Formats: sequence, C-alpha cells, structure tokens
Amino acid sequence: MTLLRKSLFAVMMSAAVVATPALAAHHNEAKPGTIVDVAAANPDFETLVAAVKAAGLVETLSSEGPFTVFAPTDAAFAKLPAGTVENLLKPENKDKLVALLTYHVVAGKVMAADVVGLDNATTVNGAVADITVTGTTVKVDEATVTATDIPASNGVIHVIDTVIMP
Repeated sequence: MTLLRKSLFAVMMSAAVVATPALAAHHNEAKPGTIVDVAAANPDFETLVAAVKAAGLVETLSSEGPFTVFAPTDAAFAKLPAGTVENLLKPENKDKLVALLTYHVVAGKVMAADVVGLDNATTVNGAVADITVTGTTVKVDEATVTATDIPASNGVIHVIDTVIMP
C-alpha cells in the first residue's frame, strides 16, 4: 500500500470514529446486528430504513450476505428535490425504489482499505458505480464517503452524504 493510500486509510478511519458517535456502541459489541439493525439503531438513517422497508428489502439486507452498503444519511435524502422521497415510497414506485437502493449495495464485504484501491464497483442492481480518490476524499459517483467500516454481522456500512442515482 502506498504512503498516500495508507494516509488516506488512516484519515478515513479517523472520520469513521468522529463522524458516527451514535454507531460507536456497535464497535464495542461482541457481534453487531445486521446491516438493517445497525442502520435502524442510528437516527441519521431513518429515511434509509423507511425506504428499505417500503422496498421490501429488510429480509434481503438481514440475510447472511456479506454486503457492503454505501448508506446515505437523512441529510443526503433531504438534498433530493422536494417530493422525491415521498414519491419513491409509494407502492406504485416500488421497482424504482428497489433499483435506487440496490445501487447503494455491493455484494461482498469491501472495507475502506479496499475501496480506495478501486476505480468502480458493480452494484447489486447490476449498474457500475464510479469510485474516485482525490487526496483524502473518497467519492462513490457524486457522493462523498464520510464514515467507513461500520461493522454489521452480515457486512459493512460506509456512510455517504448524497443519494447516488443509477
């Protein structure tokens, strides 16, 4: 690993500890809950959890996995145009919601040290998300990764500041 990548990894790990105090309790547990459990325990992911429920993905994201989830916060969802979230949560838009949410999921457990070495990642919905590293900033498409390597029993969560679109 190059010095730049080692430095970036150290910065990202520090950001994970500083930026996610509500998830810190999960770091001390012998075995964290599933991705859905970890997200549901954090008030910053209320919109994401509601969307996962509306899409019928709770069982999938609670299964053995492993999965890597690039999880947008409530603030990320708030950046979407007015009415977008409400529209996506309607039963008639379930397919669109599933496509959107599965674009945030990668099969396998991809830790921050691995993410910084990638140019792209194939998501569960089949589309490819671009990954760029500039200095100490890691982006997935247009979303900046703000916290990394939050453990779950069936994978890992990386927090992002923008909802990414397939």
